[in-house]
Amino acid sequence: MSPMLRVHDPFRRGQLATAALFFSLGFQYATWAARLPAIKSHLDLTAAEVGLLLMATGIGAVATFPVVAVLMRRLGSRRLALGSAACLALLLLAMSALPDYPVALLVMLCDGALVGALNVSMNAQGAALEAVYERNAMARLHAVFSAGSLVAALLASAMNALTSTLVVHFAVAAALVLLLLGFARTGLLAQDRQPEEKKEKGGGRWSLPSRATLWLGAAMVFGTVTEGAMNDWSALYMKDVAKASAELAPMGIAVVSVMMVLARVFADSWRGRWGDGPIVRGGSALAAVGLALALLSGGAVPALIGFACVGLGIASVTPCVYVAAARNGSDALTVVATMGTTGLLAGPPVIGFIANASGLVWALGAVAAAAMLVSVCGTRIRWTPVGAEPDVAAEAGVPAGSA
Repeated sequence: MSPMLRVHDPFRRGQLATAALFFSLGFQYATWAARLPAIKSHLDLTAAEVGLLLMATGIGAVATFPVVAVLMRRLGSRRLALGSAACLALLLLAMSALPDYPVALLVMLCDGALVGALNVSMNAQGAALEAVYERNAMARLHAVFSAGSLVAALLASAMNALTSTLVVHFAVAAALVLLLLGFARTGLLAQDRQPEEKKEKGGGRWSLPSRATLWLGAAMVFGTVTEGAMNDWSALYMKDVAKASAELAPMGIAVVSVMMVLARVFADSWRGRWGDGPIVRGGSALAAVGLALALLSGGAVPALIGFACVGLGIASVTPCVYVAAARNGSDALTVVATMGTTGLLAGPPVIGFIANASGLVWALGAVAAAAMLVSVCGTRIRWTPVGAEPDVAAEAGVPAGSA
């Protein structure tokens, strides 16, 4: 008997199953990212070639989003999530034995496409879980994604100490992902909800996004730009601008990451108390104002306080926006997820261009502006009122294997 079946609470069973998907995605990504130096050495790559390799994952995700939208409608989020996650596990084995650079680019393009598919389908499962049981879960699921990345980093450190061979490390990681999928299989929701207007039209093809979807996508873009830029540029700001010591400089990334995880652990209860709209608008405004004041004040301590405000404020944006997008159907969710990927891909380089032209203070000022734009977009999004019964509950399906 599967361990999942021994969890009697159906909501908890579904939450654990969906959490396994989120953990798997964070774990798979961080596994190969942590061993990127070994891949670079194995293929004898230049820094520019490594950059193109990383960009290939984003290109794969963005280029295939219409295909993902069609697959979501035809397969459903459960089958698409399990299939794409299994393929990502097997792709780790291919990454461990890359013969040359062209094959590496192809593999990374495939990785990006599969990541895009899993990202959309697992968030669809999380949003449907909330709708069926009328209980918030999405923020904690995104915290589990971060936990998967942390576990992958720790495993990479341990495996690197034992062996320099990627095959053993990636085989262990792939086996762990497949075990998680076996655990998750019986607990995922069996059906997806489609909006009534889609059913009436009988549409099975991807269509142009609505204005509501574009506002959601804009909020996601600016939110992921803020999140990604802080991860990439905070340590450099601490060292070059705040004049922090070599030991203190990495604390910029640590503060943002810790605050994001903590915020996501508690954000579901905040959402139940205040609603998604106030959480997104207030949190992103906190991130913008906190970072702006830190940049104006200068120094390491104000910077760390400002970075903490960013982590705390921006953490709930993506979970809340994914839930709102899922209410508009799988096409909207796919578009919003793709725009989020675009923000993560394009944000850090754009911040780098600004830093090169005007300095890092102005560059991080642009990050503060992006956070404030999230708040502005949040005023244009239709959020579910606190305490309102979601209109998707009756059609979202029941967990597979439940009575």
